[in-house]
Amino acid sequence: MPHLLFLTGKLAEPALRRTLMELAPRAGFEYTVGVLPITVAALATTPWIATHFTPPAGVDRMILPGLCHGSIDVLQQVWGNLLIEKGPNDLRDLPDFFGAEKDDAVYGGHDIEILAEINHAPRHSRSDLLTRARKARSDGADVIDLGCDPGTRWAGIADTVKALRDEGLRVSLDTFDPHEAAAGARAGAELILSVNRVNRVAAADWGCEVVAIPDTPAGCTGLADTVDYLHSKNVPFRIDPVLEPIAFGFAESLGRYLETRKKYPQVEMMMGVGNLTELTDADSAGINVLLAGFCQELSIHSVLTTEVINWAQSSVRELDLARRLIHFACQEHQLPKRREPNLILLRDPKLREHGEAGLRELAASVSDRNFRLFAERGKLHVINGAMWLQGTDPFELFAQMQQRADIDPAHAFYLGYELAKALTALTLGKNYVQDQALCWGFLTLPEKDRHG
Repeated sequence: MPHLLFLTGKLAEPALRRTLMELAPRAGFEYTVGVLPITVAALATTPWIATHFTPPAGVDRMILPGLCHGSIDVLQQVWGNLLIEKGPNDLRDLPDFFGAEKDDAVYGGHDIEILAEINHAPRHSRSDLLTRARKARSDGADVIDLGCDPGTRWAGIADTVKALRDEGLRVSLDTFDPHEAAAGARAGAELILSVNRVNRVAAADWGCEVVAIPDTPAGCTGLADTVDYLHSKNVPFRIDPVLEPIAFGFAESLGRYLETRKKYPQVEMMMGVGNLTELTDADSAGINVLLAGFCQELSIHSVLTTEVINWAQSSVRELDLARRLIHFACQEHQLPKRREPNLILLRDPKLREHGEAGLRELAASVSDRNFRLFAERGKLHVINGAMWLQGTDPFELFAQMQQRADIDPAHAFYLGYELAKALTALTLGKNYVQDQALCWGFLTLPEKDRHG
């Protein structure tokens, strides 16, 4: 059984010991708690640890507090035979930290391709298109889809496709115009969206894959004829029965995907998700996860998305995370739960609380004047060696702090900023950790260390 060394500061030692007492038997390790000669471990740096701590013999692995600063390499050079890593920022996340380690090796795979559409592509400058395309790729897009303007032929389509291909980007075209499709395909576009009875005759001349859609979505009218025609001309294709918006046939359109998969069990399929993400008053992340799950279960291996309306501005990244979560869930036959915190944006996956007893213990152990701020169970808490204030109004709390402590303008600004974060956490059901950014999933922006 491996022997792990957990480093901590004086304040967190009791809580860490309680956590490890329950965790170690379940996670299968023996442990030693190393207490650094510092009150709060987050203030320690790796160079400082190297000169103020010596690990005991017989330890296989050292877990540093996640918030301690500095490179692990500094410690690795001193204790080269010891495996050293940083743990979670909060010791209450240690059970998840050790549970997640088991799945890391198999997590992250996917078999759903993301097409990121740039709407009204002809209206953008070349440089703007390239900027948007690069961002989409960095967010997880596999193919950049250029949305053309119906009724107006795009003279620069070939040059634009070539420019994107020169960047190493894969390109598809969203057009019904056979001339645009032909020019784009010659320049390197690999997929044309879409074909039905209106333009399918021309598809054989393009030399690339196409997306077959119904002539009218209701009842998949004409889809079978288009599929048969493309088969007869040896045109590679995938099918999109077309997802309809809520209140305009959404449920029936889901049924068409089910029916199409039963009728064509081996044919590639695609789903355009924008009719839900763009046309529903709801943050797009949950919708994208749900539709990715539907696609995964039906072996629909490509999704088309766009980022036009403000609440769907991160749809590509959401789908990239969603396809990995859903693939893992389906492959491992596990619920898609407690696996991808980056998709939980508004609230936090779970609340970590010290509780009344924990706060009381902390208040009794603090002897200096530095303010410790906490937010839990509907209240803001301010603790230092001279006071423990509780309340729901940051202004009232700050007034009490001013009466009992000398607070300079810079410190007042800092405390106001932190109290605003704490109140936001209470309002939204999030965790608040002093000097740390609130967690907004993949949208989180880490805060700079203002105390270094």
